[in-house]
Amino acid sequence: MNSPVASDLSDSTHAVTFVAKCKLPTEWGEFTMHGFEEVATGREHVALTMGEVDDGLPVLARLHSECLTGDALFSRRCDCGPQLAAALEAISREGRGALLYLRQEGRGIGLINKIRAYQLQDGGADTVEANEQLGFPADMRDFRIARDMLAELGIARVRLLTNNPRKIATLREIGIEVVERVRLVVGKNVHNERYLATKAAKLGHLFGDE
Repeated sequence: MNSPVASDLSDSTHAVTFVAKCKLPTEWGEFTMHGFEEVATGREHVALTMGEVDDGLPVLARLHSECLTGDALFSRRCDCGPQLAAALEAISREGRGALLYLRQEGRGIGLINKIRAYQLQDGGADTVEANEQLGFPADMRDFRIARDMLAELGIARVRLLTNNPRKIATLREIGIEVVERVRLVVGKNVHNERYLATKAAKLGHLFGDE
């Protein structure tokens, strides 16, 4: 598996800066939306929080990468939209948690390149092969940008909603204690069966009880 391209992030470097926050009423209840700006690129990220998350107790949390097609256009080619909804619902049930929405579309290759990758998938490539045929690593996302976001929110310990072991490893590398992995297996359908199988086989995603 190709390693993601990541920028240097020393202890003294800030990857993102906090900008502002506001109330965000949703169908799952009222969240607080926190806006952040990536220092190097100007790319904008947000965090949604509910309840008190800075009390030192483990926080139910998710790192969710932007997916316009799945999150906003209801595509069934992936499981992103259902994962986003399920994570917000889980946080709402607990009355406490955080979701970091990271603007890393298409596993970091951007929306237009994602469309190009989808075209290659229409021709038979799997999701990893398509990225590689376009000249990109299988996954270019850098989850370390979550460090400053979590620090701003006062979160140091999480129960992470994820199927991706790399997110767990990265959070531990940046000093966040992951006390539990919470499975988030939703959204499987006939259109994304191969996509999910590829994520398991080539990217190490966990869809069982691991």
